[in-house]
Amino acid sequence: MIELRHLKTLSALRDAGSLVEAADRVHLTQSALSHQIKDLEDRLNCSLFIRKTKPICFTSAGQRLLTLADEVLPMIRNTERDIARLAGGEAGRLNISIDCHSCFDWLMPTIDHFRQHWPEVEMDLSSGFTFQPLPALARGDLDLVITSDPEPRATITYIPLFSYESLLAVGKRHRLANKKYVHATDLESETVITYPVDQNRLDLFTRFLEPAGVEPHDTRTAELTLMILQLVASGRGVAALPNWALHEYLQRDYVAAKSLGERGVWCTLYAAIREDQKNSEFMVDFLDTAKQVSFSTLTGIRSA
Repeated sequence: MIELRHLKTLSALRDAGSLVEAADRVHLTQSALSHQIKDLEDRLNCSLFIRKTKPICFTSAGQRLLTLADEVLPMIRNTERDIARLAGGEAGRLNISIDCHSCFDWLMPTIDHFRQHWPEVEMDLSSGFTFQPLPALARGDLDLVITSDPEPRATITYIPLFSYESLLAVGKRHRLANKKYVHATDLESETVITYPVDQNRLDLFTRFLEPAGVEPHDTRTAELTLMILQLVASGRGVAALPNWALHEYLQRDYVAAKSLGERGVWCTLYAAIREDQKNSEFMVDFLDTAKQVSFSTLTGIRSA
């Protein structure tokens, strides 16, 4: 009666918190997902979650199925990995470059999980601050680049991982702290703190300030997210950071965060890989693991 697709759907519903997002994660329409859940409830003759609750509240029967999902789905995933390794006999190299330190929040757990299942794959990690990672990827010096700034290149393909909102972090007593959202012109008199990369790789500039013809009063750089937020909290400037990177600091009431414009600026994080590696078993598994870890650990992201 209970099928794997049911367990995957319920697990996605719990992790996503809404029918819309869960449907996106399991590649169904919202209507198809609702029908699938209703079909399972009819088979079991009981409700699995309470409708119109936020966050979604599961019944005792639903919780029992989620426990089963947490036991069975990882076993199946691990078995699929083992079979892929046995079938392909793959050993390889995975040299990764990232554009920002905030990515470590989900990338390091992804790497730890991946190493357990692909010990024969040699791994290395570098920052993309001091060089141009995409040309290095095209040359073969790197194997994967995590970026929100894709550049069309003949030999490179971009796999969307998730979308996030870029928020402006300001000090608790900053003049913008009480605004619902900020206008581009609000930053004309501000010092903007960024990672040490070219402005043409920063969404704050390319998607918010430049279209409005606005330049900030000044800019300064810092390599670490924590350092940037310390400067923001002490009133030394403002900074645009991913919502997931700010979540912990907002919970601690360390800084305030405002949307960039009335609709906000939403960005997508991509994994850039070479075309000749996109079907490699270990590469496919790494990307699947990255998505799974991201949605289980980060707050505020959504499917790309």
